[in-house]
Amino acid sequence: MVHYITPARLSLERLKEIINSHATLELSETSIAAVERCRKYLDDKTESMDGPLYGITTGFGSLYNVSIPKEDLSALQHNLVMSHACGTGPTVRPEIVKLMLFLKVQNLSYGHSGVQLITVQRLIDMFNNDVLPVVYSQGSLGASGDLAPLAHMSLPLIGMGEVLYQGKVRPAAEVWAELGWEPIKLQSKEGLALLNGTQFMSAHAVWAILKSMRLSRWADRIGAMSLDAYDGRIEPFLPLTHQLRPHVGQILTGKAFMSVLAGSEIIRRPKEHVQDPYSFRCIPQVHGAVKDNILYVKSVIENEINSATDNPNIFPDEDMIISAGNFHGEPIAIPMDALAIAMSELASISERRTYQLIHGLRGLPKYLVANPGVNSGFMIPQYTAASIVSQNKGLCWPASCDSIPSSQGQEDHVSMGSNSATKLVRIVDNVETVLAIELFNAAQAMEFRRPAKSSPALERIIKDYRKVVPFIENDTYMSPLIQRSVEFLSHEEYL
Repeated sequence: MVHYITPARLSLERLKEIINSHATLELSETSIAAVERCRKYLDDKTESMDGPLYGITTGFGSLYNVSIPKEDLSALQHNLVMSHACGTGPTVRPEIVKLMLFLKVQNLSYGHSGVQLITVQRLIDMFNNDVLPVVYSQGSLGASGDLAPLAHMSLPLIGMGEVLYQGKVRPAAEVWAELGWEPIKLQSKEGLALLNGTQFMSAHAVWAILKSMRLSRWADRIGAMSLDAYDGRIEPFLPLTHQLRPHVGQILTGKAFMSVLAGSEIIRRPKEHVQDPYSFRCIPQVHGAVKDNILYVKSVIENEINSATDNPNIFPDEDMIISAGNFHGEPIAIPMDALAIAMSELASISERRTYQLIHGLRGLPKYLVANPGVNSGFMIPQYTAASIVSQNKGLCWPASCDSIPSSQGQEDHVSMGSNSATKLVRIVDNVETVLAIELFNAAQAMEFRRPAKSSPALERIIKDYRKVVPFIENDTYMSPLIQRSVEFLSHEEYL
């Protein structure tokens, strides 16, 4: 499958399809023309203009008043990429680095960045051949773009840095020699175009949103399984209540539960209890709020990945080069912090349902084993979930409310959106584990309702889940089973 890079608006669903299908990228004729026209305009402008052009004929940041001789313009850009590669901390996971490459190509293809065509093409070559730069997770302030991580992403273009290729981390220069690629001699403005941008933040956000959408759907199915296993009531999911408070996510959650529980023997049998705890009764309100937030953040990130976010912006048609601030991460930093809070709540309510299932209520045995005492049963998986939920609470402190001035005060307000991005990914991973633990418990609890059956949709999930995670008769080594449960949530055929 080939995906042609064009100016057409790109959706997250389309981006997911490109990544999952291992599509190769190719520049459309329209994009090639836009890139080449912008580069020619910039070259002509540099020759004819006497005054300074920020980052093109001047230094960077607080060095904006330092003029650079024409013979040093290439060295200026080369040095920029080298000197800004100051990342530290854990390396970014390969799938997010690949998203970074794609988003940088998309960003440069609009013809407002002034790069050479060969520079964009080499990024495409790296994407198509799975030559993934080693990028570090710490170092970006989320303003002036993701300078340090994008510098690491760009180092291989000039034959430096390291790449992950065919399962091994190797010097980029070695891999370039094998593939017959020559290091690129950066021209004026190119280093700045590569480093100014939000692709580190955006790639993390894309990854987190796509996973959040999947986990939100899983949370409904797992929550429905827990509700049935707990012998819960269906009334809180009926549409009449949601008509009185018509939040979109709340309505969608009610519909999802009514659908997935259709045909359940357990849900429709008479109940002795009048109400369920909030972790069951308020699922439409909590899961619904998460859905609403995901949809909002998705719309923001889709705007971002369809934008040019480097600086200066070049406008050949208007004969203008504008130094501005499209690299500032605030438009996505605040939404990413909000999504972190929302997803954390999805885990929080999940852990409470897990607790209810092991509490020994409504005919379920304590800790979901037939002989508690000699067996601890499902006591400690709930501890694990509680620990993870607590960690998420700490990670939810918004990074976007912080700012530390840099570059001698020239860059005096920054978004810290890179920290919003990396901790969002950690939170979403944590949510997946908490939901997997709830599934582990809910499937176990359902066996104590036999011979009664749940709905066909839930029984199908349980049947397939039992192929990888068995019913627990007596105490066993549970950590591998939790991991298998996490892996089970990667399947989307039940959603």
